[in-house]
Amino acid sequence: MEIGPLYKRKVLLGVSGSIAAYKSAHLVRELIKWGAEVQVVMTTAAKDFITPLTLSTLSTRPVYSTFLKEEEEQYGVWNNHVDLGLWADLMLIAPTSSNTLSKLVTGACDDLLSAVYMSAKCPVYVAPAMDLDMYKNAATASNIEVLESRGVVVLPAEHGELASGLIGQGRMAEPEAICEFITSHLLKQLPLYGKNVLINAGPTHEHIDPVRYIGNNSTGQMGVALAQASKSLGATVTLVLGPTHHPLDLKGLQVIRVVSAKEMLTAMQEYYPSSVLTICTAAVSDFTPVDAEDKKLKKTSMTGTMSLQLEQTPDILAALGAAKKPNQKLVGFALETNNGEDYAKEKLVRKNADAIILNMLSSKTGFESNTNAVDIFFQDGGELSFELMDKSLLGKQLLEALIEKFQ
Repeated sequence: MEIGPLYKRKVLLGVSGSIAAYKSAHLVRELIKWGAEVQVVMTTAAKDFITPLTLSTLSTRPVYSTFLKEEEEQYGVWNNHVDLGLWADLMLIAPTSSNTLSKLVTGACDDLLSAVYMSAKCPVYVAPAMDLDMYKNAATASNIEVLESRGVVVLPAEHGELASGLIGQGRMAEPEAICEFITSHLLKQLPLYGKNVLINAGPTHEHIDPVRYIGNNSTGQMGVALAQASKSLGATVTLVLGPTHHPLDLKGLQVIRVVSAKEMLTAMQEYYPSSVLTICTAAVSDFTPVDAEDKKLKKTSMTGTMSLQLEQTPDILAALGAAKKPNQKLVGFALETNNGEDYAKEKLVRKNADAIILNMLSSKTGFESNTNAVDIFFQDGGELSFELMDKSLLGKQLLEALIEKFQ
């Protein structure tokens, strides 16, 4: 399954009366392959080319074609075109016959499909399918121009052999091409499209010997939630991930695995110059042994106590803040147990960040927890609070808030 803009989208697929309607079965399967939920609405003429049973079986949903439900017509039970239009995240009419194209332009609502189109609040895509002379007719060109002026996206018809035997433009685009076209178009509308986002997550381990280490607790969940939210908004995401064994959704992310704070800094500095937004969520160890042993320390060689000489690890957020360019935004995290607001505001200034996200340690926001509640403090003095919620949802809300603030 493709993870992209069609993933988990509710797609209302309109099928009109065209020989190309036979491709609708393949199109339903292709949309589902890309992760969409598909509801089919077809015209009466479309049923001459493909059966509702076929499309219902493939979409696993009932197919609608009339205002009244045929089996319950005597009771006045109807298919609500308004509800269907509001249900959809995206409407695709494929194939769009010349007749249906004209109805969309004039606003005629003599069938369920055209009524649903008039009620839709979502983006609408149409894929024309007709013979060469019909497609090249001035009326068709005018209809397409009108629809495009109203915000409807018209997929270009393909060139090839037509049902009439003619060779030329008029074929409905192939299902794979339709999904790729819509995906590309949706991506370009996203606020982070074409931009690089850099995020670090998880702990770092500073080895005492090959077996033992100093480290902070962290699963990396919050960082991964922010990474996936960034990807869903069109970004190319690089995730620098410390040694966590928590199950994480890393699909579609460029993941750089590191262990120590020094390795994390090196990776962050490599990708930082090309990133417009960098978010540091990692729980970086503050200290590392001055001299790590290359062999396991044995208890038999130790007395009742053990002393370690430690030195500070590199301050990743401060290093990035010192190198920040005017077109870059830098966000840090602060996990505190007390005086959180004071520490967060001081960190914001000292590390030259654009925002600090504060979360206070508690039983519901601690390590291994799937929930979090945070406050954001911005460089300009602005503040935002987010109540306790699932980290994946919080990641989306945080990203949206940051984008709105930094625009």
